[in-house]
Amino acid sequence: MTLPPRAAFQRLGVNIDHVATVRNARGGTHPDPVRAAQLAIEGGADGITAHLREDRRHIIDADIARLKQDLTRPLNFEMAATAEMQAIALRHLPHACCLVPEKREERTTEGGLDVAAARPALKPFVAALKAASIRVSLFIEADPRQIEAAQAVGADIVELHTGRYCEHVLAGESSAIAAELKKITRGAELAHAAGLEVHAGHGLTFNCVRPVAAIPAIAELNIGHFLVGEAIFVGLPAAVRHMRRLMDEARMAPTSGGQPH
Repeated sequence: MTLPPRAAFQRLGVNIDHVATVRNARGGTHPDPVRAAQLAIEGGADGITAHLREDRRHIIDADIARLKQDLTRPLNFEMAATAEMQAIALRHLPHACCLVPEKREERTTEGGLDVAAARPALKPFVAALKAASIRVSLFIEADPRQIEAAQAVGADIVELHTGRYCEHVLAGESSAIAAELKKITRGAELAHAAGLEVHAGHGLTFNCVRPVAAIPAIAELNIGHFLVGEAIFVGLPAAVRHMRRLMDEARMAPTSGGQPH
């Protein structure tokens, strides 16, 4: 399968979970995640992501209902592969569901879903969502074994975990940065060749987004915590616009050797 041209438009999905984290810290209704989603769209977001965790630590059920009702862009519903979350997805019918691993004690998602190990359970789970015309994404490591399993269970999309790459950038570990970018690039190419749409995300910031955005096989980036944090200083539309600009520049620029800049 031929890769898309490098300059092809790349979508930006904005995760608004941590607007809800701030709201829940004090209770009440402010700040409103739905308003944040609308401001992100004003800034250039192509879609909105919200993760309804089992413990409801940030997004709550009412947020999902309002997002589905009010959004003018696709809703990507992040969820664990549980019967409860499947029932919620089938009730609200988001544009897409992204299945992620979930542990109560983690601060944030720590790695990719082990699709290969969970293949027997995931295949009918994915099929039920697809039967309701929901696109199904699996958040995985850029590992050939996981990519093959994602294709086998019937996923439409894989979202490649970029967290380790971002950690290496933060630590200034040049050789590890290059190795992780190579792994992500190869994983994206393999997934694209297998007929899967390829997304990527976790930990991306203004300082490290360009090399990932430049990977031709990646059709969409999903970014949340950093943009919500940056919005405290510059506002959410401005933060999203700047991220959008960096992504577009990376798609248009000549290859720069794969290092963040």
